[in-house]
Amino acid sequence: MPSYHQEPVALNPAFRESSDIDIIADEKHKLATTPPSPHISEDGLTDLDKSTLSHRLKTFRKSFKYLHDLTEKQVDDFMASYVIYNLDWADEKQMIAALGPDYKEKVGECLKAYYGVLNHLCALGDVEKMYIPPLMSKKATVLENQLMYERAIAREIRIQPGDKVLDLGCGRGRVAAHMATISESQVTGINIDPNQIGQAIAFNKEKGLDNKFVVQDFNSLPLPFADHQFDAFYQIQALSLCKDLKALFKEIYRVVRPGARVSLLDWVSLPAYDPNNAEHVELMGRVKPLIGAVGTPTPEILEEALEEAGFVVVKSENASVGGLQAPLIDKVDIYFRAVRQLILAGVKLRMLPYHFKTLINRLCLDGEAFVKMDKMRLISTSYWVVARKPEA
Repeated sequence: MPSYHQEPVALNPAFRESSDIDIIADEKHKLATTPPSPHISEDGLTDLDKSTLSHRLKTFRKSFKYLHDLTEKQVDDFMASYVIYNLDWADEKQMIAALGPDYKEKVGECLKAYYGVLNHLCALGDVEKMYIPPLMSKKATVLENQLMYERAIAREIRIQPGDKVLDLGCGRGRVAAHMATISESQVTGINIDPNQIGQAIAFNKEKGLDNKFVVQDFNSLPLPFADHQFDAFYQIQALSLCKDLKALFKEIYRVVRPGARVSLLDWVSLPAYDPNNAEHVELMGRVKPLIGAVGTPTPEILEEALEEAGFVVVKSENASVGGLQAPLIDKVDIYFRAVRQLILAGVKLRMLPYHFKTLINRLCLDGEAFVKMDKMRLISTSYWVVARKPEA
């Protein structure tokens, strides 16, 4: 396995508090070219929504420090984890050939290595929640679009004060914090990565919230919850990591009460995508690793799996205005490309360890392909399905 820790750098022990971090953090703010929207009240966001956001400079510094201190093994494991995104759950023979008969466990190991680093890379920008939201308003920033979409989830699944809500693939617990704050509910989040769960617990405690977080691979069923334990369910862009959607949805059906609503926002292949078109296939091969997708479901696959589990689908549509996320994808891509130039300069001047170059190059690879596929309407990561469990 190749090593990505070349050209070791001797750094002053006081680096963590040094001006190097401050310089890059200051540049990060300069590069955020879109100021907070003056139309925030028109978009329905309030101080309550904004109270759940993390302190951007503090978060940036923590993640920067974490990335700086990565071991050689952590970097190597992160880079090696990308092998799973060149595979697909639908092709089990390919999975076994690449990963062996215990491929499910190997995928789980890769996901932990991947997200253990990726969540900190994303926190260097405005995608700390690790998802590009549907385009809800062209006037709003990426962060504001996230908050608007999360409010839309709360409305669609009809969360009431005191409700128990399940968040599958909860990441760093930021969405759970927002959901609990605006609805006065209690959210339980599950995630495969202990690093993110630790951050979720700390963040929600800091916000004074009673949310709960559990380390759990949702490919390992059953889920560790009682029948009818939850009043509502949501997930954001996690289902491509699911080996068996039908089995997972049956488990979700079991743990939500009769009458509960569930919300899925995810990556899908759209009807315009042609697996026999060489350009489409080449673009797909570039975009899947970028967004961290193993499976490639279609809207129909999601709907059929929900219905087989017993749910009734009440909404199935692209949540983005005009069906395109491209304006937001482009914003994120441009920002991280600018950050990349700063990091590469830091590495060249030996202010930063070499592995920063490896990480940022990987993160910024193929953003333009993502934008192109979205504009060609071949795929979307903003497809929204809402379903209801029938009353008993």
